[in-house]
Amino acid sequence: MPVKAYDLTGRTAFVTGAASGIGRASAVLLAEAGATVHCADRDTQGLHETATLIKDTGGTARTHHLDVTDRAQVRQAVESCDELHVLAAVAGIMHSSTVLETRDEDLDRVLNVNFKGVLYACQEAARLMLDRGTRGSIVTMASGAIDTGGSGLLCYSAAKAAVVQLTKTLATEVGRHAIRVNAVAPGWIRTPMTDHHEGEAQARTEALMARLSPLGRVGEPEDIAHAVLYLASDASSFTTGQILRPNGGVAMPW
Repeated sequence: MPVKAYDLTGRTAFVTGAASGIGRASAVLLAEAGATVHCADRDTQGLHETATLIKDTGGTARTHHLDVTDRAQVRQAVESCDELHVLAAVAGIMHSSTVLETRDEDLDRVLNVNFKGVLYACQEAARLMLDRGTRGSIVTMASGAIDTGGSGLLCYSAAKAAVVQLTKTLATEVGRHAIRVNAVAPGWIRTPMTDHHEGEAQARTEALMARLSPLGRVGEPEDIAHAVLYLASDASSFTTGQILRPNGGVAMPW
């Protein structure tokens, strides 16, 4: 595949969860590929840092302080783009509780961010692409948790499974308009969201996850950003409704 297939020069991308982790890495890489990147997150300081990283390497960034659970905010931020070619809906949160211990408020909070937040972004991005007649790409963020029955991950894995169904359904509805919709389902990635243990406990957790992978390591945000770039670019022009699984080989679904 020629390198030019990954060139996003002249295109506009909107990335949620851009203040850190996979969102930041994706925003930076999309900018390196030539896109003007609209970075959205609730973390104002993190947004500033991401935008600085992009601008320091000659890229173009816009920032939006955004709560993805607020549909009106999402609509306003997306509509601020004159045109939109790429959406990367990355924003998400983690929660751990057993099925028997899960409270309504836990489930609602995770679904609001991890599913409704993705839904709102997809709806507004797709509407703008359709209104402008844009040939676009929507990339959602699922998780390796969709392929396993991890203890304590009911809220998180259920929301991510819903994202997969959203991805497939939207792909069937907008494909005839030259809009592609795909998901990335990462394995264990070293990000602020997964860094929730202290010192040696975190090291032990990462060592365990590394042992579960045939590659013998955990992932980095840049590993997932490259998957996002692939799906955002013309390199994947015949790919839609698919789930890309950069998980180090931990899950190999049939």
